Amino acid sequence: MMQPILSLQDVSVTFDVRRSGSWPWTPPMKLQAVSKVSFDLAPGECVGVVGESGSGKSTLARAVIGTVPSSGGKVLFEGKDLASMDALTRRRHRRDVQMIFQDPLAALNPRMTVGEIIAEPLITHEPKTPRSEVRHRVQELMERVGLLPNLINRYPHEFSGGQCQRIGIARALIVKPKLLICDEPVSALDVSVQAQVVNLLWELQRDMGLSMIFIAHDLSVVKHISDRIVVMYLGRLMETASSEVLMTRPSHPYTQALIASVPIPDPRKEKARKRPILEGELPSPLAPPSGCVFRTRCPKAQAACAGDRPPMLEVGKGHAVACPFAEAEDVLAVAG
Repeated sequence: MMQPILSLQDVSVTFDVRRSGSWPWTPPMKLQAVSKVSFDLAPGECVGVVGESGSGKSTLARAVIGTVPSSGGKVLFEGKDLASMDALTRRRHRRDVQMIFQDPLAALNPRMTVGEIIAEPLITHEPKTPRSEVRHRVQELMERVGLLPNLINRYPHEFSGGQCQRIGIARALIVKPKLLICDEPVSALDVSVQAQVVNLLWELQRDMGLSMIFIAHDLSVVKHISDRIVVMYLGRLMETASSEVLMTRPSHPYTQALIASVPIPDPRKEKARKRPILEGELPSPLAPPSGCVFRTRCPKAQAACAGDRPPMLEVGKGHAVACPFAEAEDVLAVAG
């Protein structure tokens, strides 16, 4: 069996939060942003991570890349624990794992030209590379992501949002990483541009053999690029399955509600279909509900849900659900 390139084992991330106006000696409150999340990522695989805003998706990504320390569990990259890496190994890890951010313009230095922005990681990790080769590789990659190489001396403000995201993609790929983490890379773009960027990422992943974590709150975007999908809610895993199974036979009530929120292009089918309505607001991570954190909004909640935290239960091959009362729902049949 092939070893996963990335393995998350009960990863947790906790932040200390102080109330406004509290005394300096008052103990801070604990905010559990990520709680015991586990899944593996195979070489060349794309795993989509979905959930509402505040579900811990971006925090999990930062724990993987190492910019946020884990408060529990392990992040294993190629079998090596991120927390136990020495300085040299961590430097190599930063080269092998690159990230694409949500706001394309804010992620680029406005004082640097496009060529300098894309070349910066390459110069940092391969300082002995001749300048002529650096420029050649930058122009070659610009063309690969759909940018004209003669724009190499322009600045970020001269480009559209979609073009800026292409610059960010080129910057991430210039050092030929093994893992690419996309943190809601299309949420700030127009719908037509979203499709172009998603297709570009899919082509690059296929051609370069990249492993990828694609984070978004829109399942209609994630399903087109992901081999597997992980659903998070308030820092916890709710369901994980292959993209096809999760989109057609979701089991967890939260996943069913997320999929039901995706509109159907046919107006008549959209009006006729029955859908579970997700009511209420996301609880505060400073005071999450006991037991199953989704129980306060779940239409299938029972008294037992307030007890112990539900474990991830296998309901099929590669399909696990954190709900003992979960039932698969035929989304295609409901859609008519």
